[in-house]
Amino acid sequence: QVQLVESGGGLVQAGGSLRLSCAASGRTFSNDAMGWFRQAPGKEREFVAAISWGGYSTDYADSVKGRFTISRDNAKSTVYLQMNSLKPEDTAVYYCAAAKRKFSGSVERDYDYWGQGTQVTVSS
Repeated sequence: QVQLVESGGGLVQAGGSLRLSCAASGRTFSNDAMGWFRQAPGKEREFVAAISWGGYSTDYADSVKGRFTISRDNAKSTVYLQMNSLKPEDTAVYYCAAAKRKFSGSVERDYDYWGQGTQVTVSS
């Protein structure tokens, strides 16, 4: 059974940083592309960042480019999202997702497995 477990969310002031982690189990992690999405209250879930199976390719939403960095450690079956210069508009539940392919981008339906999410709240 595939499990994706996010951690690292919390409350932070604007301008601060957080690092989210997503630990995967139940599949060969290094075969899967990984992504982060987020959903703010009253809004649809949106793409944040993606990384290829080997970590060689990444993609970011325009709203987070230059502030967020996605990375992965295949030895630990974990993907990370380093979030710097956080803004109140980054407040959302952040979801980790895995796709059974070498790279997957911003399309939700291309992802096969999802975590339960972790709350990130940025105060002004």
